[in-house]
Amino acid sequence: MAGADTSGAGYTRQLLALSGLIMWPAAVISVFYFIIYGQEFSQSTIFIVFESNIAEGSEFVSSYWQWWFVPVLLVFSAIPVWMWRQARPVVIGQRKRFAYAALFTLIPFFPFISTALLKENTTIDDAVYHQMKRMEPAAPWNLVVGYAKYRQQMAGMTALLEKNRQVKPLQNLEAKVATLPNTVVLVLGESTNRQRMSLYGYHRPTTPHLDAMQANNELMVFRDVVTPRPYTIEALQQILSFADPKNPELFFTKPNLLNMMQQAGYEITWITNQQTQTRRNTMLTTFSQLADHQIYLNNNRAQNANQYDEVVLPPFAEALESDSTRKLIIVHLLGTHRAYEHRFPEIYRQFNDNSGVPEWVTADLLEDYNNYDNAVLYNDKIVSALIKTAQSQEDNSLLVYFADHGEEVYDYPDNLFAGRNEANPTSAMYTVPFIVWASPAFRQSRDIDHWRTATDRPYSIAHFIHTFADMVGLDFSGMNEQASLISKSFQPLPRWIGDPLNDESLKRYSEVIQDAKPPTQTAKHNVSKDIKKAF
Repeated sequence: MAGADTSGAGYTRQLLALSGLIMWPAAVISVFYFIIYGQEFSQSTIFIVFESNIAEGSEFVSSYWQWWFVPVLLVFSAIPVWMWRQARPVVIGQRKRFAYAALFTLIPFFPFISTALLKENTTIDDAVYHQMKRMEPAAPWNLVVGYAKYRQQMAGMTALLEKNRQVKPLQNLEAKVATLPNTVVLVLGESTNRQRMSLYGYHRPTTPHLDAMQANNELMVFRDVVTPRPYTIEALQQILSFADPKNPELFFTKPNLLNMMQQAGYEITWITNQQTQTRRNTMLTTFSQLADHQIYLNNNRAQNANQYDEVVLPPFAEALESDSTRKLIIVHLLGTHRAYEHRFPEIYRQFNDNSGVPEWVTADLLEDYNNYDNAVLYNDKIVSALIKTAQSQEDNSLLVYFADHGEEVYDYPDNLFAGRNEANPTSAMYTVPFIVWASPAFRQSRDIDHWRTATDRPYSIAHFIHTFADMVGLDFSGMNEQASLISKSFQPLPRWIGDPLNDESLKRYSEVIQDAKPPTQTAKHNVSKDIKKAF
């Protein structure tokens, strides 16, 4: 009898151990995400996880790592281990076994059963959806369901993008100007908060090259532009298509910016220094396949200090030399993405002390704060170098630069935080630079003086495709000039921020954020003369 009890206890513990090993990793992820961000590990977050690679994951861990994570992990793990050790077999008759087995099967699958059998006018798909929705919040089903949805979206996106290759989807697309630009350049920045750029009034000289170009009246600097999402993939899905926070599905059902430009006769080259993990099939890499030419410069598994954004300059210069009559060149930078210390060469480590640093930035946070400013300083050189390279062609050309989203790096005293958190938004996460450069030939062929009168308009780059079409000089059925930042018919639209898949999270930018800019520090900081000679 004693032997039977021992065997039963061992069998019980084996089953519990297997269940625990399955649930433990997902539970740990959810707990530590809540500790860092103070929110549930959501569907949107799961998509971001699946769109990240090992290097990005390791950088995330190192950026947020705290020594006390270890004891928290040990305590969190010790509790289920203690419970497991207390487990004892329950001796019941065979009838009760079957009854309990049936009951414990019905309970978790009740959403499916109730939808399929008890509700009218429902399908099996409706029942499966209801079941997955109920299971999704619990570990490990949050990861399982999230991955299933991710693969479903990837499959749908791949099919729809492939379909887009075969058709010219825009109705009545035509040039509304006498001469379209020969060269259009779209520079996509990364994680750059304009409030940390001296071009936008920041007290540290983080953008000396762009400052000089602005002083020479070479740039149009738009000062009140925000992004709809603080994450790259989710933001670009709206920025580069007709999708917006209220209509995210339009990314899949309507044409996108690349479709539009190809239909207008432009040859497209996509140059990226974002990690693609040997062209792994991510949303953004799949999207880039719509271009005629792709140049993937960062196939490293680690975002090490050798992969700086200057690598985009040679292929960019080569793309400019293309003999195509019309060309669109998209350059996607790593910009100021964390970990910030990997985003600039050592010569750009110009901000090293607390000169000009807000008083609330303590010694343990100072390095990150300075490194972000150093990354912005290097980014200034890259963006200005792209502009100067385009300028050297002396053709009818246009260049637009903005960042996909901002980044908070200890900008506010009441919540010392570095990164982005959609559930706790701040202006630093959403305020982005938006800069336009036009060649002399472009300015001669177009009346763009009124563009300069638009630089203070409130705008969300969720509607960028309308602005971009207007700048290039295109018109089509469905063109919304009220949504074009530079149009004489411009009307301010609500600047929604939040997750489009969660209506409750969508808020107007002006309602959520009181334009909380960090206090200006009066201390001055001189940038090394070596920086001005770089490149």
